[in-house]
Amino acid sequence: MTQVMHRQLQTTPPVAVAGEGVWLRDAQGHRYIDASGGAAVSCLGHGHPDVLAAIHAQIDRLAYAHTSFFTTEVAEELAEHLVGTAPAGTSHTYFVSGGSEAIEAALKMARQYFVEIGQPQREHFIARRQSYHGNTLGALAVGGNAWRRKQFAPLLIPVTHVSPCYEYRDRAADESVEQYSLRLVAELSEAIERLGGDKVIAFVAETVGGATQGATTAVPGYLRGVRELCTRHGILLILDEVMCGMGRTGTLHACEQEGVVPDLMTIAKGLGGGYQPIGAVLVQGRIVDALRAGSGLFQHGHTYLGHATACAAALAVQRVIERDDLLAAVRRQGAGLRERLQASFGNHPHVGDIRGRGLFQAIELVADRGAKTPFDPAGKLHARIKQQAMRAGLMVYPMGGTIDGQHGDHVLLAPPFIVSDAELDQIVERLKSAVDASIRALSPGKVEEEV
Repeated sequence: MTQVMHRQLQTTPPVAVAGEGVWLRDAQGHRYIDASGGAAVSCLGHGHPDVLAAIHAQIDRLAYAHTSFFTTEVAEELAEHLVGTAPAGTSHTYFVSGGSEAIEAALKMARQYFVEIGQPQREHFIARRQSYHGNTLGALAVGGNAWRRKQFAPLLIPVTHVSPCYEYRDRAADESVEQYSLRLVAELSEAIERLGGDKVIAFVAETVGGATQGATTAVPGYLRGVRELCTRHGILLILDEVMCGMGRTGTLHACEQEGVVPDLMTIAKGLGGGYQPIGAVLVQGRIVDALRAGSGLFQHGHTYLGHATACAAALAVQRVIERDDLLAAVRRQGAGLRERLQASFGNHPHVGDIRGRGLFQAIELVADRGAKTPFDPAGKLHARIKQQAMRAGLMVYPMGGTIDGQHGDHVLLAPPFIVSDAELDQIVERLKSAVDASIRALSPGKVEEEV
């Protein structure tokens, strides 16, 4: 029996006792390849000596000091490092304890900015369906994960949601990529006009779709069109890179590949690599200047802002990424992962799409590849795949409701940046076995006949 209130109340997960590199070990001695980085968190894998040493050294000096009284050397140093590598115009970093907190802070900062500059009538947020921005109430409100939102809907602020950039399913057969991009931007424009361009605070979007939809990338020109539209109406662009950022897609920030600079950007998971809870908002200078010239404060805060030990861990993680040229490794190994996925699933009758960037990739499962028909959600294919993968010693991040919150299944992969070629081989081999075994359990004999 357990006194921990686990996510699943009818089962108790294995007890993790050790980690090294891309591997985790449980109390029974079973070893698992962490092919999802937990939830795209463990960018350096487990037990990295440089990060552990930095944490130990910081604890010996100072573990924690409340930010209403003090700043710390390590927080200042981490902020300087992050601003120095951030998109142009970024002047400050606001530290929090994770991704949901980062989104909450960004939403409140955006609202306060407009109050400070004399535009208090701005009160609307626009976001996208099938997005995920976190589990706190503000984050759930802007998020488009229907399953997570459903029972808490009465508690959520009203938010206008527009279509995601989901080329595999939503671009029409007779529509060019450019036409599709323009259609999505036009839809956002219509939403802004309907609400009133001077009444919208911000548009919130993941640069690359994460948990809810599985590594969906923007088509060329889409985010640039969004940026231009926001600028035209004086609307802030908030990019959520909690999952896809900090090197995961092959550049430190995913928006670098889009040629877009957001007004506020949220980061977390890969910032600290799981060694300590930490997240942050990267803030453009004009927003900080407005708050400083107005009330002189940001009316928000948490107990563990700028936690010294967390900042030490994050700074060590970022220094290792820079020193060991791990962004190049992500691009190289990401290409290798895509090659292996194409070889194993490119002609698979039940894999409709392989997508993503760098070491952030996903496969979407379909009952009928030609018609793109999803599996019956009652079969819970995503949950079966996770269970089968764990049995095979593989951690992946499957999710259901890929299409509309109810239908569709995908599997997200986000292995550590240090993953080797041999480990990539094992990841894809074990995933293939787990997928086939799971589909076979739903339709006995079907996979053997088709594959």
